[in-house]
Amino acid sequence: MIEIKPEAQEDWWEVENLFDLSFAPGRTGLSSYRLREGNDPVETLCFVARDTTQALVGAVRVYPIIIGENADDALLLGPIAVHPTVQGEGVGGDLMQKCLSCAREMGWRRVILVGDAPYYSRFGFTKAQNLVFPPPINEDRLLCLALEEHAFEGVKGDIKSP
Repeated sequence: MIEIKPEAQEDWWEVENLFDLSFAPGRTGLSSYRLREGNDPVETLCFVARDTTQALVGAVRVYPIIIGENADDALLLGPIAVHPTVQGEGVGGDLMQKCLSCAREMGWRRVILVGDAPYYSRFGFTKAQNLVFPPPINEDRLLCLALEEHAFEGVKGDIKSP
């Protein structure tokens, strides 16, 4: 059985090690990290998954961002990682569902992420339109999810840290 709970301060190093294992230490060179530098995650939307031995088997972090000249608020979901020993067991999906459900409850309207469309489409993500992510990026991997109907209508432009 996997337990999902909010990430605590004492989880930080374990989570960082899981992200390094999953994405390699050079992950901080990715363009998405330009939006995370100096930008604190939304603590109430960051979760860890632990197995019955309390080993960390998954984690997700979420950051606030703004879009365009109107500074429309949104969330940047990620990184999200699952330990290789439990991949394919639904841990990533459970983390996503928990994160997105809590974001809706908190009144957030928009989420973006950089990832594989075939995987994330099952959570409702679609290819983003009219959004400009810091380069370099494969624009086919820039995905968005409206947490309420029409949340992306009229939202366009550069994605930035708040």
